[in-house]
Amino acid sequence: MRRTAPITILTLTCLLLISMACAVALGPTGISLESLFSSENTWKIVWDIRLPRVIAAALVGCALAVAGTAMQGLFRNPMADPYIIGTSSGGALGATIAIVLFAGTGRPVLAFIGAMAATFIVYFIARSGSKIPVETLLLSGVALSTLLSALLSFLMYTAGRSLHQIMFWLMGGFWNVSWNDVFVALPILLGCVGIYLFARDVNILSLSEEDATHLGVNVERLKQILLALSAFVAGIAVAVAGSIGFVGLITPHVMRLIVGPDHRFLFPAAALAGAILLIWSDTLTRTFTNDMPVGIITACFGAPFFIYLLRSRMKT
Repeated sequence: MRRTAPITILTLTCLLLISMACAVALGPTGISLESLFSSENTWKIVWDIRLPRVIAAALVGCALAVAGTAMQGLFRNPMADPYIIGTSSGGALGATIAIVLFAGTGRPVLAFIGAMAATFIVYFIARSGSKIPVETLLLSGVALSTLLSALLSFLMYTAGRSLHQIMFWLMGGFWNVSWNDVFVALPILLGCVGIYLFARDVNILSLSEEDATHLGVNVERLKQILLALSAFVAGIAVAVAGSIGFVGLITPHVMRLIVGPDHRFLFPAAALAGAILLIWSDTLTRTFTNDMPVGIITACFGAPFFIYLLRSRMKT
């Protein structure tokens, strides 16, 4: 643990609160404190539109960052994130089925079911006896993602008028988020707390699976629990906001450089930073780009960062 880690977490907490306040105030229509209490329309904009959108962005950012941190710790690979095992593809396929076959009815539910189902399919494919080899798990995730992407492409080809809606959802965003979506996203907090409870075991696992076993960690059970919890929080995130990439890749890596590799501090730091990152990404899109999908923003700086990580690993 670095001595500055607790201070960093406190600073990030303050930054999150400030970011939420700024995000509520900023937008195509600026909101001042005076107008908030003097205009009923302004209050409706804040309460019915901006506040649930900001809270949802914070929860989704938290979910993606914590799930990414768990995956990187589990696989001992800084390039891992919740989408590498098919979670995103499964959620996208479930949402597309809802849009094409049911006119969008039940989209969050089917997206969540798709994300969870894809994760557990990969788990059972990769399982060998009572063990889950990490390399096999990753390869299974890539293979299943390819298959699900092909099915998704077929549905998009036959979607007709629904194609535009599918494309927007796949790019990720918070356009029509309401308080109902915030309530749907609240279990993310429980999932993140559940992941945090295994921070010590993830620290031990970072040594090696053999060392972790000798120190009393049930490695295979730990994999099962972390996969399930990561799929749970990422599945909810996909169900609420669509497919938003790279948050779970970038945030854990940057926070690891700042607070160190101790997951007791890395998990909360990544959660706070992920929330801040997605809040400001969404604020940028709705303030300056006519509400462009937030997934485009995260991909613009996420893809170069992924290339940087890849090149760094090639040099070591």
